Amino acid sequence: MKIGCFSVICACKKSTVYMEYNKLISVSGMSGLFELLTSKSDGAIAKSLENNTTQFISSRAHQFSHLESIEVFTTHDNVFLAEIFIAMGKNSEKLPSEKDAKATQAYFKKVYPKMDFERVYPSDMKKMVKWFAQLQKAGVEPVLPVDEEEEAAADNS
Repeated sequence: MKIGCFSVICACKKSTVYMEYNKLISVSGMSGLFELLTSKSDGAIAKSLENNTTQFISSRAHQFSHLESIEVFTTHDNVFLAEIFIAMGKNSEKLPSEKDAKATQAYFKKVYPKMDFERVYPSDMKKMVKWFAQLQKAGVEPVLPVDEEEEAAADNS
């Protein structure tokens, strides 16, 4: 009696989980961006975009900023950070090293010349480059916040 061997190859589909831009936060004193999973009275549970770890972050030791609420100084009215990210995505310029302040400033002068370079610090520009790279790696599309009044007016017309 002959018994044959069979190899079974299981091709598992990788489930794709999409992150929403409006759930992303920056945490003071911590590097990178986080996806806000849930909030508690004394902090939040968030997942790092850098290393995919989930952790509790105390609100006593850290402050949270939603990316969609961060604004950037320009020579006219302030703009949402998402508008800068969208301009970065449309531009064909290669991202500069986040460690080189002069290259980063030169990059933003090409990508978003309306930025107020006297009030936006080089450290902020470096952070924007780092965050944009994390968003690209995670496949997150920056989205401008929708004004509820404008949305209601559009629904009524």
